[in-house]
Amino acid sequence: MTPSLVFETHSTTVDNERGVATGWMPGELSERGRSQAAELGRRRRNDGHSAVFCSDLARAKDTARIAFTGTSVPVLLDWRLRECDYGRRTGMPAAELHAGRRDHLDVPYPGGESWRQAVQRVAWFLEDLPKRWDGQRVLVIGHVATRWGLDHWLNGTPLELLADEGFAWQEGWEYRLG
Repeated sequence: MTPSLVFETHSTTVDNERGVATGWMPGELSERGRSQAAELGRRRRNDGHSAVFCSDLARAKDTARIAFTGTSVPVLLDWRLRECDYGRRTGMPAAELHAGRRDHLDVPYPGGESWRQAVQRVAWFLEDLPKRWDGQRVLVIGHVATRWGLDHWLNGTPLELLADEGFAWQEGWEYRLG
């Protein structure tokens, strides 16, 4: 048996609404984001998850806290699920940053990391997951880099293709390890 995994993005932040690239900054959920987090809880609270794994950045933690407060589902923070570290480009207009992200698949952002490095962190998380959660269903709350890592390692999607795709929000992505 292998774990099954559902991925959800963190809810909308003030930076998202302003078009700012947050990277490793904490990020604050907007009013809309808090409402989305509550909706995530309504959708996923009774979905059979044994655990919620969550990026340790504030916007992801707050999403999980709002969604799962009052439930018995443990929320476990994991730094490996963080967004790509944009280094000195953190805080710049997101559209400008994303227009050049293909240039940083293997070359780190100044003072930060490359997308491949961020995606590698997700691989380490996936290697550890079956050791404790084999045969169970888990929820992961993260960022673009988290989803890219899941798509790359579990679906075999090349990073070059992911870098060229725009982000389209949806109510979760389903994955199966192994």
